[in-house]
Amino acid sequence: MGIVNVTPDSFSDGGRFLDPDRAVAHALALVEQGADLLDIGGESTRPGADAVDVREELRRVLPVLDRLAGQVRVPLSIDTQKPEVARAALEAGASIVNDIAASRDDDAMWRVVAEFRAGYVAMHMQGTPRTMQQQPRYDDVVAEVDAFFAGRVQLLGGASVEPEQVALDPGIGFGKTLEHNLQLLAGLGRFKSRRRPLLVGVSRKSFIGKLLGADVTARLPAALACTVVAAGAGAHIFRTHDVIETVQALRMAEAIRAREA
Repeated sequence: MGIVNVTPDSFSDGGRFLDPDRAVAHALALVEQGADLLDIGGESTRPGADAVDVREELRRVLPVLDRLAGQVRVPLSIDTQKPEVARAALEAGASIVNDIAASRDDDAMWRVVAEFRAGYVAMHMQGTPRTMQQQPRYDDVVAEVDAFFAGRVQLLGGASVEPEQVALDPGIGFGKTLEHNLQLLAGLGRFKSRRRPLLVGVSRKSFIGKLLGADVTARLPAALACTVVAAGAGAHIFRTHDVIETVQALRMAEAIRAREA
């Protein structure tokens, strides 16, 4: 899943693709590099990020979606927390909603997903982007995220979203400490029991920097290591800024595993 941030303030590429022409060119390049789907977002979800209103988010993403829908054959995902943005994006040609706020109580977003029969990524997050890194706490982070997944699938079903529409994301870096993130990556195999595709996003995230002292431009090797480990544990979708490198790492790991005795 190639990342297309149409934002001025995302943590690693904010402002680079705010212009629709540059965003579209970047997206087309990611497809050429091997992206199987594209995730377009108009609101930064980095720790401490301020919220963006619906009008501004739509202003950022719709021109990009409109143009990509007519140029690429890979599925388009809208990275949004807002039902209004999800609806407009699905009408413009997106077919997946990537929702970091799947912990919400109301079902407005899920009703939109059900209406369009769209794919839906339910991500675990403790808190909000503005507050999520203010002392996140868990008794057992893997068990609690797994219980969250079970509850979300049930609630989504109540909103007429079928299980086959749903993928699950443990939310690496979203309301988790370094230790929580490492425990989640080590425990990904537990989520196989949910029988849903698992999305993992580690690309350039700060937990890598905290462990290794690497700045945001020097985290690719560690992210690839996490990706290969996650693939071995059964993850299916890998959200990344660095598509060609991630494709190569996964293809090599697949080739080796295919020859295991």
